[in-house]
Amino acid sequence: MRELALHVLDLLENAVDAHANRIELYIDEDLARDILSITVKDDGRGMTKETLSRVLDPFYTTRTTRHVGLGLPLFAAAAQRCNGSLSIDSEPGVGTVVTAVFQHSHIDRAPLGNVGASLLAVLLSDRPIDLYYRHQANGQCFELDTVAIREQLADVPLSHPLVREWLQEVLADDLHVQQALL
Repeated sequence: MRELALHVLDLLENAVDAHANRIELYIDEDLARDILSITVKDDGRGMTKETLSRVLDPFYTTRTTRHVGLGLPLFAAAAQRCNGSLSIDSEPGVGTVVTAVFQHSHIDRAPLGNVGASLLAVLLSDRPIDLYYRHQANGQCFELDTVAIREQLADVPLSHPLVREWLQEVLADDLHVQQALL
């Protein structure tokens, strides 16, 4: 994939498909250690040990709409290509945690891309998901928690046009964190 935000979107969609109610996304860019880590944690249905042992096989998927599952294998390959790794912890009934680590400065590392657009795709979907997002980079931190936002909005949905516009503006602030690295 051309940008890591598309891998993030795939992980978020996997969490939604696993019937998660809460998803947490952590992006940490540690320039001193030359590491970029991306972690997605959900409280979805989780995976059995058998599924977990096969999840990086591109010809294995639990979906019935297609016969291959390329998302996680491609993400793992992207991390390994950049002197990194991908780990997956999962337990049935508890949820799943996927962490990818990259050498931040590696020439083959794809750009982070528009994470905000990936988040909006999930936040504005038909299924109401609570999402916590934290992006730390170069001494700056951006956070967004839909639990707090929903408390302020009361009965107004995140998909309301004015709320959607506000979310787009707020998530654009995260791009300033990314640009601080340049």
